[in-house]
Amino acid sequence: MALFSSLYLPTTINQLPNPNSNPNPIFPLSHCPSPLFFRHRNPRLSAPASLKSHYHKQLDSPLPSGPPESLRQLAGASAVFFVGLGISICSAAAASTHIPAAPVSTRPAVVEEQRISDNDDMKKFGTMENLEDKDLKAAFEKQKSRTYDLTVPLRIVALRGSIPPSWVKDFIQSQGRRARLNLELRGSLNIIFSDLSKSFTEGNIGPKSAAAADIITVGDSWLSLAIRKRLIEALQGVEDHDWFRGLDDKWKVYLRRNNEGNLDPKGTIWAAPCRWGSVVVAYKKNKFQKHNLAPIEDWADIWRPELAGKISMVDAPREVIGAVLKSMGASYNTSNIDSEVAGGRNAVQAKLAQLQKQVRLFDSVHYLKAFGVGDVWVAIGWSSDVLPAAKRMNNVAVIVPKSGASLWADLWAIPVTSRFATNRIGGRIRGPSPLVHQWVEFCLQAARAMPFKQEVIPGASPSSLEKGAVEVPKELTKGKPNLDTNLVAGVPPAEILARCEFLEPLSDTAVDDYQWLIAGMHKPRHGLVPRLRHSIVSMIQKMWSNAAKGSSMLPGFR
Repeated sequence: MALFSSLYLPTTINQLPNPNSNPNPIFPLSHCPSPLFFRHRNPRLSAPASLKSHYHKQLDSPLPSGPPESLRQLAGASAVFFVGLGISICSAAAASTHIPAAPVSTRPAVVEEQRISDNDDMKKFGTMENLEDKDLKAAFEKQKSRTYDLTVPLRIVALRGSIPPSWVKDFIQSQGRRARLNLELRGSLNIIFSDLSKSFTEGNIGPKSAAAADIITVGDSWLSLAIRKRLIEALQGVEDHDWFRGLDDKWKVYLRRNNEGNLDPKGTIWAAPCRWGSVVVAYKKNKFQKHNLAPIEDWADIWRPELAGKISMVDAPREVIGAVLKSMGASYNTSNIDSEVAGGRNAVQAKLAQLQKQVRLFDSVHYLKAFGVGDVWVAIGWSSDVLPAAKRMNNVAVIVPKSGASLWADLWAIPVTSRFATNRIGGRIRGPSPLVHQWVEFCLQAARAMPFKQEVIPGASPSSLEKGAVEVPKELTKGKPNLDTNLVAGVPPAEILARCEFLEPLSDTAVDDYQWLIAGMHKPRHGLVPRLRHSIVSMIQKMWSNAAKGSSMLPGFR
């Protein structure tokens, strides 16, 4: 090293040329920029031929005629350095022949073992990393499969027989595994509405009550009363949903109400349709043929003398008095009988008294039983009740009167929760489930009309209200009992449908008229079947006092 140092620094500072005395100074090796510097600054120079040429090219000045003394000294020192280096190498090679062989070092083996150990560690680390990934993936899959995590609940309280069982499975598949649907079926609309009212009357809401559901089935006859009593809330943002934009205008007009439950073109939408139907008249064809009676075609036929005591009818006030008004050429929704009906209230009262002689039984529960056992030959009621029963009987015809009939509808509505102090309403937390509109959208899809066309579900699809009856393919009805009826897939013929009416809320004047007419009815006679004994007057008065007291509507309860 001492030799290398002495040869590498052949000169002292004092031996270097003075830059001030030489116009073309030459820098020593240790102060010269590297060739990379020149390549970077001037790419046209690949590699300098000599230190002098590079230096003078940078200065753009001619080379001196002879080498200066400093260069000669540098060249000599370099020669001495390389000679000494060669001598040192030769001496070391000669000396090595006289040195005994050293024992084999174990260091390479240690290095190899270390490499193997390092490779094993890497393999172990990779294996552990893979195992960790697998564990994480397995844990994530297990977490996804848990029904109580990352799920959106939807609790529905519906009328039994109003929706096909397959809809539940189809809806869950359409929404994915995150949807948790809880469907509870009740026996009647009256039961659902009573359960809904009970929670608000008692001021307490249970997790299994109808008020704790996200969405419930409500009959159209109860809609105005539910709005007035603040039992349901308006549907928010319906204009932004496809199901509402595709809804028939008749539905939009009928479901738009103000806070009093009355029709209002500027009101809000309070419900969505589920299905609909009409009041129908069923009669036994074999009895009519045996006694040479003409078939029933319109309301006027109900008042024929030969049918006295041969009729059973629902005891809903709107249907009983509405049938009288319809037979007289008036509307179900007459707001003032004295001014809108020929003969006024007295004429309607006389017609109602005649109907009372014709009808053997006014009862919304047992009227079809009396028809089935043969106590009566004619039954007047809702198509959702009559059609399934008629299919189980022989020689029965079902018709919608030519002059039109009342229409009924089952609706989807959201129970209100703002009146309860608690934050948790059953499965709900304040607001209804975000799946409510998805459920309504699902129910109103065109594919959902198939169960109605196949007559699996009594009634008609909401989409058929304005379109009217459609031709049903024969393969859909193959193997099913034929029924003599003018309905097609639950829909009346278009010319008759145009004369049918939904029951609208009555004016205060009309309510007074109904109460006056009901009060003037005679006490009905007892039927032959003791268990079917009911008084229409007491029934109507009971319903009025319990459900519609203080309301501007006299409902036709279903």
